Amino acid sequence: MISPADIASNPDWIPHRVDWNARQVEFLQIPGSEFTKPGFLADYQTQDKATASVDEVMAMEVESGPLHFIFHTAFCRSTLLSKALNIPSVSVGMSEPGIFANLSGAGDQAAPLVQPIMRLLARKRSDAQAVFVKPTNHSNRLIPQLLQSCGDARSILMSNPLETFLESVARKGMHGRRWARNLLLEMQSYAGMDFGMDERELFCMSDMQAAGLAWFLNQNYFHALASSAFGPRLRVLDGDIFNAERAVTIGSVLEFAGVEHADTHIADAVNGPAFATHSKLGGGFDGSEPQSKAGLSDTLSEEIAQVAQWVGMIIQQTGQPLPLKQTLFAPQ
Repeated sequence: MISPADIASNPDWIPHRVDWNARQVEFLQIPGSEFTKPGFLADYQTQDKATASVDEVMAMEVESGPLHFIFHTAFCRSTLLSKALNIPSVSVGMSEPGIFANLSGAGDQAAPLVQPIMRLLARKRSDAQAVFVKPTNHSNRLIPQLLQSCGDARSILMSNPLETFLESVARKGMHGRRWARNLLLEMQSYAGMDFGMDERELFCMSDMQAAGLAWFLNQNYFHALASSAFGPRLRVLDGDIFNAERAVTIGSVLEFAGVEHADTHIADAVNGPAFATHSKLGGGFDGSEPQSKAGLSDTLSEEIAQVAQWVGMIIQQTGQPLPLKQTLFAPQ
């Protein structure tokens, strides 16, 4: 029987989900060696599970280190960055522990658990100086609460150009289109805007239009965060620029977070497994994504261009300085 003390003392016990009816937190035992492997921690399969009551979790005393975040708008290489930040003697990177979606979907009842859960994620591992966590983008509504609870945390706001986002949605077929429509509904629930469209007009939008509005609301939400009191603790990163300037990006992230490192650490990260394996699917990979319109029909490419123009008009009407400009470092 795994006790609360056993869980607290071993950082391999990762908080996974909360049973709100039973007021129990489920933990999965996930060794750090799994963090560099393809996929999300939310999907990790193991028989090594343990539970503790919500009250026991809130009472746990643990040795935590610095915790930082990678927030993102999806399809922008955030998973790749979180994998690349698993650098021995420097940092640990976690990609989408399941607990974030669970906390985000629970509303106000989750508020008292946020800080205790973050302390558990920030537990010291070996000689790593800091932990970087990438939550799912479906928990972005939690960002203000996460930053408030973790007063020393630095965060990367990661995004990409609209056309790149729409091409990624299109390549995922029906699943991607449904995902985009759901994302729009989700964004409207906490970062919405009146577009002057009635229900009929909203229903008649194409999938790509819905995806474009979701991208816009995400960008607008990140802009509001960067313009708030949290602004000094946030930096914007363009996923395409990250791919083009990998070493500079990783070094800039570490410097922004105050994590000491040497040039050899950066070289090891850039030449390591993160950029040789597809971060989500596995298999041989060079770290790049298909960014050209190759593989998309002429009709779909034309629609993406039209949607980009349409969203551009909306941005112009709102007067917001979008799309977000990179602030993590000046691109070459």
